[in-house]
Amino acid sequence: MILVDANIFIYSVAESYPHHVAAREWLDSRLSEHGRVGLPWPSLLAFVRIITNARIFEKPASILAAWRRVEQWLERPNVWVPLPTDQHRQILAGLLKALDRGANLIPDADLAALAIGHGLTLCSADSGFSRFPALRWKNPLAIAGQADTKH
Repeated sequence: MILVDANIFIYSVAESYPHHVAAREWLDSRLSEHGRVGLPWPSLLAFVRIITNARIFEKPASILAAWRRVEQWLERPNVWVPLPTDQHRQILAGLLKALDRGANLIPDADLAALAIGHGLTLCSADSGFSRFPALRWKNPLAIAGQADTKH
């Protein structure tokens, strides 16, 4: 079972990104299979926040269009929204203690704790997740021949 990071959603929709085709094909394939796919609220909301941002995209999506896309993903029968487990606080505390600094890493630690708590593999194009040794993660775009990214 997998947990999907926001950058996979963004790349799958934003045609201007070089990773677009690989991300779209990978995500469509996972959402069409029988294996369970975890789409966490932090990733989904980050997708909506970023894909609608006029400072990032010349032609940003409307909030309504972005939300419709989220709803389409959530309607897939193999999709679920994992919530923090009872151990989330302890797992997150351990991950945060291992960070020396970096406020921007807090959301990554939270997502990593969610994946660890559910025993999921986090799928992200952000190689920064390698800083969490207890986390199982993979970059599906690197597998598809795309470069690692840090976002």
